[in-house]
Amino acid sequence: MTFAREAWPFVLPFGLLAAAVLWLRHPAWAGAAAFGGLCVLLFFRMPARQTPSGEGAVVSAASGKVLSVERLEAPEVGDGLYHRVATFLSVFDVHVQRAPVAGKVVSVAHTPGRKVAAFRAEADSVNERRLMVLDSAGEAFGVSQIVGLVARRIVTWVGEGDRLERGQLYGLIKFGSRVDVYVPEEYTVTVQVGDRVVEGETIIARREGP
Repeated sequence: MTFAREAWPFVLPFGLLAAAVLWLRHPAWAGAAAFGGLCVLLFFRMPARQTPSGEGAVVSAASGKVLSVERLEAPEVGDGLYHRVATFLSVFDVHVQRAPVAGKVVSVAHTPGRKVAAFRAEADSVNERRLMVLDSAGEAFGVSQIVGLVARRIVTWVGEGDRLERGQLYGLIKFGSRVDVYVPEEYTVTVQVGDRVVEGETIIARREGP
């Protein structure tokens, strides 16, 4: 297992504290500091994933619990109607995001905002968020990274013009959060509220035929 480089500014202070306390001959406190650093490091883990093959499959961009599945207009993504699959990431879930489909990054737009609990219905419209739009064979897909109560920063490693493969790592949210995937109406959603999904592995929608 690997870890995102963004982890080290958070983890190193715990390591230094553990070393200092150990030098002062307080092994129990040193152990507690080391354990705290390990817990923080786990927020930034990047497990290997087996992304399913086959045309027409859309995989989850995040790991967590499906919070809602809605059908709506999303002009910031494209014309027409979309299915929006919202996933809530608890502090125990993997916090990296992966591309739901292969395609070219059309835009990455950051919107400042609040930090209300990510499971609240209005979080997608009032919280700080970053929307990435992908062009996949002429179809527009969107992924919105949304902060939560304890999330402090959204990280996106790609920009306009970059190409992504389905299941490829492209960003993370530091600590608890929410990720919304926008899928064209023609696709059939294959998950429901309450389902657990794994980023890059779980198929959340599928299009049959050409």
